[in-house]
Amino acid sequence: MSLIHNERTKLTAAYLNGIAVAIFAVGGFAPLVGWFNSGSGPGRPVIALSVICILVSAGIHLAGRFLLKGLHT
Repeated sequence: MSLIHNERTKLTAAYLNGIAVAIFAVGGFAPLVGWFNSGSGPGRPVIALSVICILVSAGIHLAGRFLLKGLHT
């Protein structure tokens, strides 16, 4: 039973990490790249959205790491 629990826990943590990467790429990184490529001045909403998405991404990633602490030996 412990082996099945460990594999399910790792799968859930990998899923959470995938969500974190997607949020970082789409909400945090892509708007900044678009802003740099546009040549216009900095938009506060773009910067705020990027910072929020980066923080949310980090939080989800840390939740996945916390979940992995529940693995059985």
